[in-house]
Amino acid sequence: MTSRQRLAATLNHETPDRVCVDFGATPVSGMHVSVVHALRQRVLGDPDWRVKVIEPYQMLGEVDDELREALGIDTVGLWGRTSMFGTEGRDWKEWELFDGTPCLVPGAFNLTPAPDGGWLMYPQGDQTAPASGHMPRGQYFFDTLIRQEPIIEEALDPADNTEEFGLLSEADIAHWEARADWYDQHADAGCVLVAPGAAFGDIALVPAPFLRHPRGIRDVEEWYISTAIRRDYVKAVFERQCEVALANLLTLADIMGDRVQAVMVTGTDFGTQRGPFISVDAYRDLFAPFHQRVNEFIHERTGWKTFIHSCGSVRALLPDFVRAGFDILNPVQCSAVDMDARALKREFGRHFTFWGGGVDTQKTMAFGTPLEVYREVSERVAVFGEDGGFVFNAVHNVQGNTPLDNVQALFRALSDSAE
Repeated sequence: MTSRQRLAATLNHETPDRVCVDFGATPVSGMHVSVVHALRQRVLGDPDWRVKVIEPYQMLGEVDDELREALGIDTVGLWGRTSMFGTEGRDWKEWELFDGTPCLVPGAFNLTPAPDGGWLMYPQGDQTAPASGHMPRGQYFFDTLIRQEPIIEEALDPADNTEEFGLLSEADIAHWEARADWYDQHADAGCVLVAPGAAFGDIALVPAPFLRHPRGIRDVEEWYISTAIRRDYVKAVFERQCEVALANLLTLADIMGDRVQAVMVTGTDFGTQRGPFISVDAYRDLFAPFHQRVNEFIHERTGWKTFIHSCGSVRALLPDFVRAGFDILNPVQCSAVDMDARALKREFGRHFTFWGGGVDTQKTMAFGTPLEVYREVSERVAVFGEDGGFVFNAVHNVQGNTPLDNVQALFRALSDSAE
Protein backbone atom coordinates (compact mmCIF):
# COMPACT_ATOMS: atom_id res chain seq x y z
CA MET A 1 0.00 0.00 0.00
CA THR A 2 0.96 3.61 -0.44
CA SER A 3 0.74 5.75 2.68
CA ARG A 4 -2.45 7.31 1.36
CA GLN A 5 -4.00 3.91 0.77
CA ARG A 6 -2.88 2.81 4.24
CA LEU A 7 -4.59 5.78 5.87
CA ALA A 8 -7.73 5.27 3.77
CA ALA A 9 -7.99 1.64 4.85
CA THR A 10 -7.40 2.59 8.47
CA LEU A 11 -10.10 5.28 8.46
CA ASN A 12 -12.52 2.77 6.93
CA HIS A 13 -11.75 0.29 9.73
CA GLU A 14 -10.10 -2.11 7.33
CA THR A 15 -6.85 -3.91 8.10
CA PRO A 16 -3.93 -2.24 6.30
CA ASP A 17 -0.69 -3.97 5.31
CA ARG A 18 0.91 -2.44 8.43
CA VAL A 19 -0.08 0.09 11.05
CA CYS A 20 -0.42 3.63 9.72
CA VAL A 21 2.00 6.06 11.40
CA ASP A 22 1.67 9.79 12.00
CA PHE A 23 4.28 12.14 13.38
CA GLY A 24 4.01 15.78 12.40
CA ALA A 25 0.72 16.04 10.53
CA THR A 26 -1.04 18.01 13.27
CA PRO A 27 -0.05 20.37 16.11
CA VAL A 28 -0.95 17.61 18.60
CA SER A 29 0.89 14.69 17.01
CA GLY A 30 4.37 16.02 16.41
CA MET A 31 7.83 16.03 17.94
CA HIS A 32 9.79 18.79 19.62
CA VAL A 33 12.40 20.33 17.32
CA SER A 34 15.26 19.08 19.53
CA VAL A 35 13.99 15.49 19.11
CA VAL A 36 13.57 15.87 15.35
CA HIS A 37 17.09 17.34 15.10
CA ALA A 38 18.71 14.55 17.13
CA LEU A 39 16.75 11.84 15.34
CA ARG A 40 17.61 13.22 11.92
CA GLN A 41 21.28 13.42 12.77
CA ARG A 42 21.38 9.82 13.93
CA VAL A 43 19.27 8.40 11.10
CA LEU A 44 20.41 10.52 8.15
CA GLY A 45 23.54 12.36 9.25
CA ASP A 46 24.08 15.72 7.54
CA PRO A 47 25.40 17.75 10.51
CA ASP A 48 24.72 21.06 8.76
CA TRP A 49 20.96 20.41 8.42
CA ARG A 50 18.74 22.71 10.50
CA VAL A 51 15.20 21.62 11.29
CA LYS A 52 12.44 24.20 10.83
CA VAL A 53 10.26 25.09 13.81
CA ILE A 54 6.81 24.86 12.20
CA GLU A 55 4.85 25.52 15.42
CA PRO A 56 6.76 27.97 17.63
CA TYR A 57 4.32 27.87 20.57
CA GLN A 58 5.20 24.22 21.30
CA MET A 59 8.47 24.37 19.32
CA LEU A 60 7.50 21.49 17.05
CA GLY A 61 10.00 20.47 14.39
CA GLU A 62 9.25 19.80 10.74
CA VAL A 63 9.43 16.14 9.71
CA ASP A 64 10.75 16.64 6.19
CA ASP A 65 10.23 14.32 3.22
CA GLU A 66 13.54 12.49 3.61
CA LEU A 67 13.09 11.84 7.32
CA ARG A 68 9.45 10.82 6.88
CA GLU A 69 10.48 8.22 4.32
CA ALA A 70 13.36 6.94 6.46
CA LEU A 71 11.10 6.47 9.50
CA GLY A 72 8.08 5.03 7.70
CA ILE A 73 5.77 7.94 8.56
CA ASP A 74 2.63 7.97 6.43
CA THR A 75 1.04 11.38 6.93
CA VAL A 76 1.48 15.00 5.99
CA GLY A 77 -0.47 17.96 7.34
CA LEU A 78 -1.98 21.01 5.68
CA TRP A 79 -1.92 23.85 8.21
CA GLY A 80 -3.04 27.48 8.15
CA ARG A 81 -0.94 30.46 7.14
CA THR A 82 -0.07 31.71 10.62
CA SER A 83 1.08 30.12 13.86
CA MET A 84 -0.12 30.40 17.45
CA PHE A 85 1.95 33.57 17.72
CA GLY A 86 0.62 34.93 14.43
CA THR A 87 3.90 34.37 12.58
CA GLU A 88 4.16 33.07 9.04
CA GLY A 89 6.46 30.21 8.04
CA ARG A 90 8.80 32.24 5.82
CA ASP A 91 12.01 34.28 5.90
CA TRP A 92 13.66 31.52 7.94
CA LYS A 93 16.56 32.43 10.17
CA GLU A 94 18.94 30.52 12.42
CA TRP A 95 18.35 30.18 16.16
CA GLU A 96 19.54 27.96 19.00
CA LEU A 97 17.65 26.46 21.97
CA PHE A 98 18.91 26.46 25.54
CA ASP A 99 20.07 22.86 25.11
CA GLY A 100 22.19 23.86 22.11
CA THR A 101 19.86 22.53 19.40
CA PRO A 102 20.35 24.52 16.19
CA CYS A 103 17.18 25.18 14.21
CA LEU A 104 15.43 27.53 11.81
CA VAL A 105 12.64 29.85 13.00
CA PRO A 106 10.30 32.20 11.11
CA GLY A 107 11.54 35.68 10.35
CA ALA A 108 8.96 37.20 12.69
CA PHE A 109 10.15 34.98 15.57
CA ASN A 110 11.28 38.04 17.52
CA LEU A 111 12.45 37.69 21.11
CA THR A 112 13.72 39.82 23.95
CA PRO A 113 15.41 38.57 27.13
CA ALA A 114 13.10 37.81 30.07
CA PRO A 115 14.06 38.77 33.64
CA ASP A 116 14.59 35.08 34.54
CA GLY A 117 17.10 34.62 31.71
CA GLY A 118 14.49 33.12 29.40
CA TRP A 119 12.83 34.63 26.34
CA LEU A 120 9.78 36.78 25.68
CA MET A 121 7.81 36.29 22.45
CA TYR A 122 5.58 38.87 20.76
CA PRO A 123 2.33 38.54 18.79
CA GLN A 124 3.01 38.65 15.05
CA GLY A 125 6.59 39.51 15.93
CA ASP A 126 5.51 43.01 16.98
CA GLN A 127 7.76 44.10 19.84
CA THR A 128 5.73 47.26 20.38
CA ALA A 129 2.87 45.09 21.67
CA PRO A 130 2.87 43.41 25.09
CA ALA A 131 4.71 40.08 25.08
CA SER A 132 2.35 37.11 24.67
CA GLY A 133 4.71 34.20 25.37
CA HIS A 134 7.52 33.29 27.77
CA MET A 135 10.06 30.50 27.50
CA PRO A 136 11.68 30.09 30.96
CA ARG A 137 15.44 29.74 31.01
CA GLY A 138 16.55 26.20 30.23
CA GLN A 139 13.11 25.08 29.04
CA TYR A 140 11.80 23.79 25.73
CA PHE A 141 8.66 25.71 24.77
CA PHE A 142 6.61 28.81 25.51
CA ASP A 143 3.98 29.51 28.14
CA THR A 144 1.22 31.96 27.31
CA LEU A 145 1.29 35.32 29.06
CA ILE A 146 -2.21 36.41 30.03
CA ARG A 147 -3.06 39.94 28.93
CA GLN A 148 -6.52 40.38 30.43
CA GLU A 149 -8.02 43.85 30.40
CA PRO A 150 -10.28 44.73 33.34
CA ILE A 151 -13.68 43.07 32.96
CA ILE A 152 -16.67 45.38 33.15
CA GLU A 153 -19.63 43.05 33.35
CA GLU A 154 -22.21 45.32 31.73
CA ALA A 155 -19.81 46.16 28.89
CA LEU A 156 -18.95 42.57 27.90
CA ASP A 157 -19.45 42.05 24.17
CA PRO A 158 -19.14 38.62 22.52
CA ALA A 159 -17.65 40.38 19.48
CA ASP A 160 -14.54 41.05 21.54
CA ASN A 161 -13.97 37.31 21.88
CA THR A 162 -14.49 36.69 18.17
CA GLU A 163 -12.20 39.28 16.59
CA GLU A 164 -9.82 36.49 15.55
CA PHE A 165 -12.52 34.61 13.64
CA GLY A 166 -12.89 36.04 10.16
CA LEU A 167 -13.47 34.82 6.64
CA LEU A 168 -10.37 33.64 4.83
CA SER A 169 -8.47 36.56 3.36
CA GLU A 170 -6.95 36.68 -0.12
CA ALA A 171 -3.60 35.85 1.48
CA ASP A 172 -5.16 32.89 3.30
CA ILE A 173 -6.78 31.56 0.15
CA ALA A 174 -3.51 31.90 -1.77
CA HIS A 175 -1.81 29.97 1.04
CA TRP A 176 -4.34 27.13 0.94
CA GLU A 177 -4.16 26.93 -2.85
CA ALA A 178 -0.38 26.67 -2.59
CA ARG A 179 -0.77 23.90 0.02
CA ALA A 180 -3.08 22.01 -2.33
CA ASP A 181 -0.46 22.27 -5.08
CA TRP A 182 2.22 21.14 -2.61
CA TYR A 183 0.18 18.09 -1.68
CA ASP A 184 -0.20 17.16 -5.35
CA GLN A 185 3.58 16.62 -5.31
CA HIS A 186 3.18 14.36 -2.23
CA ALA A 187 0.02 12.55 -3.28
CA ASP A 188 1.18 9.13 -2.05
CA ALA A 189 1.07 10.42 1.54
CA GLY A 190 -1.92 10.37 3.86
CA CYS A 191 -3.41 13.85 4.05
CA VAL A 192 -4.66 15.70 7.14
CA LEU A 193 -6.14 19.20 7.15
CA VAL A 194 -5.99 21.37 10.28
CA ALA A 195 -9.26 23.31 10.12
CA PRO A 196 -9.15 26.99 11.09
CA GLY A 197 -11.46 28.39 13.72
CA ALA A 198 -13.50 25.32 14.71
CA ALA A 199 -11.94 24.61 18.12
CA PHE A 200 -14.67 25.98 20.38
CA GLY A 201 -13.26 27.04 23.72
CA ASP A 202 -9.75 25.66 23.16
CA ILE A 203 -8.00 27.08 26.20
CA ALA A 204 -4.70 27.45 24.31
CA LEU A 205 -6.48 29.84 21.94
CA VAL A 206 -8.60 31.79 24.41
CA PRO A 207 -5.70 34.09 25.56
CA ALA A 208 -5.01 34.80 21.85
CA PRO A 209 -1.20 34.93 21.89
CA PHE A 210 -1.43 35.83 18.19
CA LEU A 211 -3.34 39.10 18.78
CA ARG A 212 -1.53 42.31 19.66
CA HIS A 213 -4.19 43.57 22.06
CA PRO A 214 -6.84 40.91 22.74
CA ARG A 215 -10.17 42.05 24.14
CA GLY A 216 -12.95 40.20 25.90
CA ILE A 217 -12.46 37.33 28.34
CA ARG A 218 -8.87 36.19 27.86
CA ASP A 219 -7.82 34.96 31.30
CA VAL A 220 -7.84 31.17 31.54
CA GLU A 221 -9.55 30.96 34.93
CA GLU A 222 -12.07 33.65 34.01
CA TRP A 223 -12.97 31.80 30.80
CA TYR A 224 -13.61 28.54 32.60
CA ILE A 225 -15.75 30.38 35.14
CA SER A 226 -17.64 31.96 32.25
CA THR A 227 -18.66 28.55 30.89
CA ALA A 228 -20.68 28.22 34.12
CA ILE A 229 -21.85 31.73 35.01
CA ARG A 230 -21.84 33.47 31.59
CA ARG A 231 -23.03 30.58 29.46
CA ASP A 232 -25.18 32.78 27.19
CA TYR A 233 -22.12 34.91 26.48
CA VAL A 234 -20.03 31.85 25.64
CA LYS A 235 -22.78 30.49 23.38
CA ALA A 236 -22.90 33.80 21.54
CA VAL A 237 -19.13 33.58 21.00
CA PHE A 238 -19.45 30.00 19.74
CA GLU A 239 -22.35 30.90 17.44
CA ARG A 240 -20.33 33.58 15.65
CA GLN A 241 -17.28 31.33 15.57
CA CYS A 242 -19.34 28.49 14.09
CA GLU A 243 -20.81 30.64 11.32
CA VAL A 244 -17.35 31.75 10.23
CA ALA A 245 -15.87 28.24 10.55
CA LEU A 246 -18.58 26.76 8.33
CA ALA A 247 -18.06 29.42 5.67
CA ASN A 248 -14.32 28.83 5.69
CA LEU A 249 -14.75 25.06 5.58
CA LEU A 250 -16.90 25.48 2.47
CA THR A 251 -14.09 27.46 0.84
CA LEU A 252 -11.53 24.86 1.87
CA ALA A 253 -13.70 22.02 0.59
CA ASP A 254 -13.72 23.71 -2.83
CA ILE A 255 -9.94 24.23 -2.77
CA MET A 256 -8.89 20.86 -1.36
CA GLY A 257 -11.54 18.54 -2.74
CA ASP A 258 -10.77 14.87 -2.19
CA ARG A 259 -7.10 15.47 -1.41
CA VAL A 260 -7.96 15.61 2.29
CA GLN A 261 -8.71 12.37 4.14
CA ALA A 262 -9.00 13.60 7.74
CA VAL A 263 -9.62 17.03 9.21
CA MET A 264 -8.62 18.12 12.71
CA VAL A 265 -11.70 20.00 13.90
CA THR A 266 -10.91 20.77 17.52
CA GLY A 267 -8.19 20.57 20.16
CA THR A 268 -10.33 21.57 23.13
CA ASP A 269 -9.44 19.44 26.17
CA PHE A 270 -12.35 17.94 28.09
CA GLY A 271 -10.45 15.59 30.40
CA THR A 272 -8.01 15.63 33.30
CA GLN A 273 -5.84 12.76 34.49
CA ARG A 274 -8.55 11.65 36.94
CA GLY A 275 -11.78 12.30 35.09
CA PRO A 276 -13.72 14.60 32.76
CA PHE A 277 -13.06 18.32 33.02
CA ILE A 278 -16.70 19.06 32.24
CA SER A 279 -19.97 17.35 33.11
CA VAL A 280 -21.79 15.39 30.43
CA ASP A 281 -24.77 17.75 30.73
CA ALA A 282 -22.55 20.80 30.30
CA TYR A 283 -20.89 19.29 27.23
CA ARG A 284 -24.29 18.54 25.71
CA ASP A 285 -25.55 22.06 26.36
CA LEU A 286 -22.50 24.11 25.47
CA PHE A 287 -20.33 22.20 22.99
CA ALA A 288 -22.21 19.32 21.39
CA PRO A 289 -24.57 21.44 19.24
CA PHE A 290 -21.65 23.22 17.59
CA HIS A 291 -19.60 20.06 17.17
CA GLN A 292 -22.58 18.40 15.54
CA ARG A 293 -23.14 21.29 13.13
CA VAL A 294 -19.51 21.29 12.02
CA ASN A 295 -19.28 17.51 11.66
CA GLU A 296 -22.56 17.25 9.75
CA PHE A 297 -21.42 20.02 7.41
CA ILE A 298 -18.11 18.28 6.72
CA HIS A 299 -19.72 14.88 6.18
CA GLU A 300 -22.38 16.29 3.87
CA ARG A 301 -19.97 18.33 1.77
CA THR A 302 -16.89 16.10 1.74
CA GLY A 303 -15.62 12.61 2.34
CA TRP A 304 -13.30 13.82 5.12
CA LYS A 305 -13.20 12.08 8.50
CA THR A 306 -13.41 14.40 11.50
CA PHE A 307 -10.78 14.42 14.25
CA ILE A 308 -11.27 15.51 17.87
CA HIS A 309 -8.29 16.02 20.17
CA SER A 310 -8.98 15.92 23.89
CA CYS A 311 -6.46 15.02 26.53
CA GLY A 312 -7.24 13.13 29.73
CA SER A 313 -10.00 10.87 30.94
CA VAL A 314 -12.90 11.35 28.51
CA ARG A 315 -14.48 7.88 28.69
CA ALA A 316 -17.74 9.33 30.06
CA LEU A 317 -17.97 11.73 27.11
CA LEU A 318 -17.20 9.26 24.32
CA PRO A 319 -20.84 8.35 23.59
CA ASP A 320 -21.51 12.06 23.13
CA PHE A 321 -18.49 12.44 20.86
CA VAL A 322 -19.99 9.64 18.76
CA ARG A 323 -23.40 11.35 18.65
CA ALA A 324 -21.72 14.64 17.73
CA GLY A 325 -20.30 12.89 14.66
CA PHE A 326 -16.59 12.59 15.35
CA ASP A 327 -14.79 9.79 13.49
CA ILE A 328 -11.31 10.03 15.06
CA LEU A 329 -10.25 10.24 18.71
CA ASN A 330 -6.88 11.66 19.73
CA PRO A 331 -4.60 11.41 21.74
CA VAL A 332 -6.14 8.39 23.58
CA GLN A 333 -4.49 9.03 26.95
CA CYS A 334 -4.35 5.47 28.25
CA SER A 335 -2.64 6.50 31.50
CA ALA A 336 -5.74 8.45 32.58
CA VAL A 337 -8.58 6.97 34.64
CA ASP A 338 -11.05 4.79 32.66
CA MET A 339 -8.90 4.95 29.51
CA ASP A 340 -7.66 1.34 29.35
CA ALA A 341 -6.61 0.51 25.80
CA ARG A 342 -8.34 -2.86 25.58
CA ALA A 343 -11.60 -1.55 27.03
CA LEU A 344 -11.63 1.43 24.65
CA LYS A 345 -10.98 -0.76 21.63
CA ARG A 346 -13.67 -3.22 22.68
CA GLU A 347 -16.33 -0.60 23.43
CA PHE A 348 -15.62 2.09 20.86
CA GLY A 349 -13.46 0.46 18.19
CA ARG A 350 -16.36 0.33 15.73
CA HIS A 351 -17.05 4.05 16.22
CA PHE A 352 -13.62 5.69 16.31
CA THR A 353 -10.34 5.49 14.55
CA PHE A 354 -7.93 5.78 17.48
CA TRP A 355 -5.20 8.24 16.52
CA GLY A 356 -2.55 8.10 19.22
CA GLY A 357 -2.28 6.15 22.44
CA GLY A 358 0.77 4.33 21.08
CA VAL A 359 3.07 5.16 23.99
CA ASP A 360 2.84 7.29 27.13
CA THR A 361 4.81 10.53 26.71
CA GLN A 362 4.34 11.57 30.36
CA LYS A 363 6.32 8.65 31.75
CA THR A 364 7.46 5.90 29.39
CA MET A 365 8.95 7.99 26.59
CA ALA A 366 10.55 10.60 28.84
CA PHE A 367 11.66 8.45 31.78
CA GLY A 368 11.45 4.79 30.78
CA THR A 369 14.10 2.56 29.26
CA PRO A 370 14.31 1.76 25.55
CA LEU A 371 13.08 -1.77 26.35
CA GLU A 372 10.04 -0.37 28.19
CA VAL A 373 9.27 1.88 25.22
CA TYR A 374 9.63 -1.02 22.80
CA ARG A 375 7.29 -3.24 24.82
CA GLU A 376 4.61 -0.57 25.29
CA VAL A 377 4.62 0.37 21.61
CA SER A 378 4.38 -3.29 20.59
CA GLU A 379 1.49 -3.90 22.98
CA ARG A 380 -0.50 -0.86 21.88
CA VAL A 381 -0.05 -1.74 18.20
CA ALA A 382 -1.40 -5.21 18.91
CA VAL A 383 -4.38 -3.90 20.91
CA PHE A 384 -5.46 -0.87 18.90
CA GLY A 385 -4.36 -2.23 15.53
CA GLU A 386 -6.58 -5.30 15.60
CA ASP A 387 -9.04 -5.13 12.67
CA GLY A 388 -7.79 -1.70 11.63
CA GLY A 389 -8.96 1.66 12.92
CA PHE A 390 -5.63 2.75 14.43
CA VAL A 391 -3.17 5.46 13.41
CA PHE A 392 -0.06 5.14 15.51
CA ASN A 393 1.07 8.23 17.36
CA ALA A 394 2.29 8.88 20.87
CA VAL A 395 0.01 10.27 23.58
CA HIS A 396 0.42 13.89 22.44
CA ASN A 397 3.65 15.48 21.15
CA VAL A 398 7.02 13.91 21.91
CA GLN A 399 8.65 16.38 24.28
CA GLY A 400 12.08 17.94 24.21
CA ASN A 401 13.49 16.00 27.17
CA THR A 402 12.90 12.61 25.52
CA PRO A 403 16.01 10.42 25.26
CA LEU A 404 16.95 9.69 21.66
CA ASP A 405 17.43 5.97 22.40
CA ASN A 406 13.76 5.84 23.47
CA VAL A 407 12.64 7.53 20.25
CA GLN A 408 14.60 5.01 18.22
CA ALA A 409 13.13 2.16 20.27
CA LEU A 410 9.67 3.42 19.30
CA PHE A 411 10.43 3.29 15.59
CA ARG A 412 12.20 -0.06 15.95
CA ALA A 413 9.08 -1.52 17.55
CA LEU A 414 6.94 -0.15 14.71
CA SER A 415 9.28 -1.64 12.13
CA ASP A 416 9.27 -5.02 13.86
CA SER A 417 5.48 -5.02 14.17
CA ALA A 418 5.21 -4.72 10.38
CA GLU A 419 7.20 -7.89 9.74
